[in-house]
Amino acid sequence: MKTLTLLRHAKSSWAIPGQRDFDRPLNGRGRKAARALGAEMKRLGLRFDLILASPAQRTTETLEEAATSYGPLPACFDERIYLAAPRTLLALARETDDDAQSLLLVGHNPGTEELALLLSAKGEKRDLMAVKYPTGALAELSFAVESWAEIDEGTATLTRFLRPRDLDPALGPDGAD
Repeated sequence: MKTLTLLRHAKSSWAIPGQRDFDRPLNGRGRKAARALGAEMKRLGLRFDLILASPAQRTTETLEEAATSYGPLPACFDERIYLAAPRTLLALARETDDDAQSLLLVGHNPGTEELALLLSAKGEKRDLMAVKYPTGALAELSFAVESWAEIDEGTATLTRFLRPRDLDPALGPDGAD
C-alpha cells in the first residue's frame, strides 16, 4: 500500500506589483490556513516518509506555517515541481524509493489538481474535488500497490480531501485578506 498526499500551497499574495511569481509569499489568510491544516494533519495522525516540494516561496512558507502546529516537515525541494504538469508530478511520484510508504507532494495548480483527478477513481469525494481544488487543499490518495512505479490513472482511492474552509469557514473564498 502506498499513500500519496497532494497539498496545494496556501493562499498567496499579489500585493507587490511586478514581483516574480516564484517569489510570492503567503498572505495572512494563507498563513492561517496552513497552520490550521498542520493542526488537522496532526490530529488525523498523517505521517510522511518523504516530502517533495516546489522551492517557490509560497510552498516553502506553507510548509513552515503548517509545521508550527504539526511539527517538523522536512522537505526535499525540487525545481521540477514548480508549476509542473500532472505528468511531471506523476513521474516524480513514480521515482520515489519503495522504502517510502507515504509521500507528501507540495505544489501548485493546475498540476496538483489535475494529478489528483487523473489518479483517483470515481466517487463522491472526487466529485467534490473536481468542483474546485482551492489553495491550501489536501488530497490523500491510497494505492493498493507495492511499488511507486505501479501507480496509475484511476487506480487510487481518494481517502480524504481537506479544504481550509472545512477547518474554519473564515478560511473560505469569502474570508478576509
